[in-house]
Amino acid sequence: MKSSLKVGIQYQHKFIIPKSKTVPNLYPESNEFKIMPEVFATGYLVGFLEWACILAIKPHLDWPSEQSVGTHINVSHQAATPAGHEVIANVELINIDGKKLTFNVEARDSVDIISKGTHERFIINKEKFDNKVREKKII
Repeated sequence: MKSSLKVGIQYQHKFIIPKSKTVPNLYPESNEFKIMPEVFATGYLVGFLEWACILAIKPHLDWPSEQSVGTHINVSHQAATPAGHEVIANVELINIDGKKLTFNVEARDSVDIISKGTHERFIINKEKFDNKVREKKII
């Protein structure tokens, strides 16, 4: 962690929703998802918010040896966004507790606020993390 990692860091991330990020594409194995509306899937929304948080703190970490993983998400998904629309995430680092980082997150499309909430990430050493995952695979 660099000394520049401080509460108050803000970041805005934009993304145009492709058809591949809509509900029918969330789990191709699911016949139930396949027949649902072609709108931005909540699962992809969560990933989009995580992506924005990663980009917000990346310059303040010893990337790529130091990274962060999501540990908690508490967000709404309050409006549907069809493919082709741009979504904008605004994130702000609001708390640092050791290696645990807490963000306020919000996403909107051109019409609505589509999501609000909080997200927690934990700073990891990538090599140590990968070694633990490898050990788990052996079991």
